[in-house]
Amino acid sequence: MIIRSKAPLRLGLAGGGTDVAPFSELYGGAILNATISMYAYASIRPTSDGKIVFNSMDKKEYYTFESAGHLDIDGSLDLHKGIYNRIVRDFARKPLSFELTTYVDAPPGSGLGTSSTLVVAIVGAFAEWLNIPMGDYDLAHLAYEIERSDLAMAGGKQDQYAATFGGVNFMEFSKEDKVIVNPLRIREKYLDELAHNLVLYHTETSRLSSKIIEQQTRNVIAKNEKSLEAMHKLKEQAVMMKEAILKGELDKIGEILDFGWQFKKNLAQGVSNNYIDEIYETAMKHGATGGKISGAGGGGFMFFYCPGNNRSRVIEALQKFGGQTKRYEFTSRGLATWTI
Repeated sequence: MIIRSKAPLRLGLAGGGTDVAPFSELYGGAILNATISMYAYASIRPTSDGKIVFNSMDKKEYYTFESAGHLDIDGSLDLHKGIYNRIVRDFARKPLSFELTTYVDAPPGSGLGTSSTLVVAIVGAFAEWLNIPMGDYDLAHLAYEIERSDLAMAGGKQDQYAATFGGVNFMEFSKEDKVIVNPLRIREKYLDELAHNLVLYHTETSRLSSKIIEQQTRNVIAKNEKSLEAMHKLKEQAVMMKEAILKGELDKIGEILDFGWQFKKNLAQGVSNNYIDEIYETAMKHGATGGKISGAGGGGFMFFYCPGNNRSRVIEALQKFGGQTKRYEFTSRGLATWTI
């Protein structure tokens, strides 16, 4: 028997950063994101040999442990260990024996929510195996707690919900620490045009998002005026993006992205740098009308809105930076699990 799962990565189109505490708890946050055809995968093969095997195919890491009720968090595949520890503590209530194999279509630090999406995929596989009754909100919240509370990893809340629910969603993060996922019903031709015009470009660099997010958090606590203003503007951007996509006013997308990018750079030091700025300016000079870095910033993927037939010109102009353009489609399906 093999239990499998997959969960989609996401593009954060607007509002990024407003889902991070304490801003979301003090002022409320708003995000608009969309899942794409890139995934995190998890497969569990139950065994009876009293062993636990973790095999991360993309990271090329392989570890074997004696089956136990708790695995030490020591810097080696801590996501896998943290999930296992929580599953045993709250649900299985006994040591398990199995082999867990994982793979993610994008590298760590890419800005597409890889870590959180992987957590959702692994939690989903365990839920399928152990018949744990969890709805989408329950599963996404558990994934968030494991990453942010159990493992004390800095970050926001949008990724876990995007990976679980899938599709294009307008998410609200209330002052009471509640999350509401509002799926958007968008005409198919608008989504096709959006996917055609949004060029997804990997800068061939990565970053440690936690450092940027930690500074962003400090700025909120210190009531840094510039950073707080930027976050409030990004909330406005999420509403602007929602209205433009729902109405099919796609010509406004680039302008809305650029509006958000100018404020996003004020969230924390390191969101952008000279290299990222040069890539952005090059794309704009060759036909893009707006864009942004994906995720917290500092590296990873960027994307640009290229209306009309400007897509090819922008892609050609970006070749000099040595990165890669990634093809994708928007997806409507979130976490999927099955048993073979």
